[in-house]
Amino acid sequence: MNETLRLLGSRSSTRAQDLREPAPDEAQLRRMLEIAARVPDHGIMEPWRFLVMPKASRGAVVTQIVTKFRAAQPNATDGEVDKIRLRFKDSPLIVVVISRTGAHPKVPEIEQVLSAGAVCMNLLHAAHASGFGATWLTGWAAFDKSSKELFGLSDNEQIVGFVHIGTRKVEAFNRPRPELSEIVSKI
Repeated sequence: MNETLRLLGSRSSTRAQDLREPAPDEAQLRRMLEIAARVPDHGIMEPWRFLVMPKASRGAVVTQIVTKFRAAQPNATDGEVDKIRLRFKDSPLIVVVISRTGAHPKVPEIEQVLSAGAVCMNLLHAAHASGFGATWLTGWAAFDKSSKELFGLSDNEQIVGFVHIGTRKVEAFNRPRPELSEIVSKI
């Protein structure tokens, strides 16, 4: 089997809590981001950008996320709050993928957002090919209005993914995949 196809066929998400140090070094991360940016981009708009959050420098951001979550979800349990905190606190590296849409006569907004989604998928593949575990998460912090200010987003920007990357503590869970006969039809 072709090595590329084997690699694509073996990729599986690693839970954020199952990632540990080391994270990719600067050169490895740069290469992953270069690969992530090689996506379809109708109109050459580059409708996405990256915000890199190494573990060592995100303590204040984690504190603000938790504070904003508590304010937005006053009935949240301590367990729910801890889940938010741990999701952002413990991953060795988080790359925030931000979709930035703009008016274009030939490129609808949905294509721009889908291009940003393709960036997330390419980043997962690049991490896997580099020997790291990774997962693509969204959740409350991706969609709450307070995130725009916290992450320095413009009005035309939206978080489409928090891509957590690190070394696997355990083998990734390989979830059951759909039977093609159940999801493929012909016309």
